[in-house]
Amino acid sequence: MLAWLDEAGAIFACQACDTPRMVTKKISEVVFNKPVRPGQIIKIYGQVKGVGNRSITIRLEARRHSVYNGSQRTVLTTDMTFVRIDGDGEAIPLSEKVKNKYRDPEPTIEMVPMDDETKNCYEGD
Repeated sequence: MLAWLDEAGAIFACQACDTPRMVTKKISEVVFNKPVRPGQIIKIYGQVKGVGNRSITIRLEARRHSVYNGSQRTVLTTDMTFVRIDGDGEAIPLSEKVKNKYRDPEPTIEMVPMDDETKNCYEGD
């Protein structure tokens, strides 16, 4: 579950910052409010909380989804910070376009963690 959060958060940060090079700097406290069992559908929602010169902080919320009645239960909420890096792994500034875009945070965007089959589609196995 934590790997899903990190992967979904990184994808969201890359999308929000218009760059493929973002690395995890910090994951705030993660408290599981509800259990997650194998086979359950988990939806992950992301929201930009703020941007710095080289980093973006996002809030992720994981919800357990019921296919029987469509209800969702929040499993956990956490804040994550990602930093933009160059090819050598050094932190570099976010673009002014990105900083201006997120002065007023965007509405929540749904993200769903990738299973191995979906991941292979993106990675081009």
